[in-house]
Amino acid sequence: MLKRISTSFYSFSTGWVTLLGLVVFVLFMVFVLPQQSRKAEAYSGGTSPDTSYIYSAADLYHMAEVYGAEGRAAYIRARFTFDVVFPIAYLFFLVTSISWLLARGLLEQSPWRLLNLFPLAGAIFDFLENISTSLVLWRYPDTTPVVDRLAPVFTAIKWFFVNGSFVIVILGILVVLWKKLRK
Repeated sequence: MLKRISTSFYSFSTGWVTLLGLVVFVLFMVFVLPQQSRKAEAYSGGTSPDTSYIYSAADLYHMAEVYGAEGRAAYIRARFTFDVVFPIAYLFFLVTSISWLLARGLLEQSPWRLLNLFPLAGAIFDFLENISTSLVLWRYPDTTPVVDRLAPVFTAIKWFFVNGSFVIVILGILVVLWKKLRK
């Protein structure tokens, strides 16, 4: 199944589609993300599960308290509007970029070509993070056992795959350059 998904990513990652992915990602980073960051800063005081690499269940409850009822509502609303679109935008960019680069840098039989699935894992864990943190904040001041402990795990795993995907893009560029220089 993973091989089929990977192959489908390669099939639609043409030069034009990859360029479109880059344009969408850059436009999102320039026009949407700063505005969303300002809104989040207003209620979060600078701490958010989404931008943290490591936090605990206790930290999550502390954030819920600091946000207040209005801030919690704004956080949850953002998770199911902005933070549904953003993972799709970075997923589109990363999948097409990695696929396009690795298609040019690696042989078709190479198992390393499956690295184009890395961003998909990042987006999945991003959605799991959004659901779990929103549930904890929605139920606050009641506790949400298990989910409150899974949320930080989902966040850490998300960052591993998202940051790892950007590393793969850089490595893909280097592989393509190396291949061109060797010719």
